[in-house]
Amino acid sequence: MSNVNGDDTGKKKEKKRYYRKRVEFFKLLQKMKLWPSRKRILHGIKTMQVTGDQAWITTHCNETFLTNNSKNSRAARFLRNQWGYKACPVCKIPSWKLQKYGSTRFSQSYGSNLTDSEDY
Repeated sequence: MSNVNGDDTGKKKEKKRYYRKRVEFFKLLQKMKLWPSRKRILHGIKTMQVTGDQAWITTHCNETFLTNNSKNSRAARFLRNQWGYKACPVCKIPSWKLQKYGSTRFSQSYGSNLTDSEDY
């Protein structure tokens, strides 16, 4: 039995986003606004100030730290591979953002290079 919209499930299908696997790390962070901690907790990024090859990141739970622009870093691998994570209760990341992150796919030969004009 289908509902009024002709949709059998009644839920909206998740749109998958495809990005290149080896995009610049700071562009990926600016797009997603998520930071993975070493304890596998996702934090929301409040501000990000890029100065050359480094950036100062402030999360919504008021942690501030300096990071390097590295495609091979732990944080970059964590975001690309989407290892098990949970959201920070202090940052209060909305569920739609977590669903959007969960539906994002990274491919070596297919997807966006994350130019400045694209929205996450």
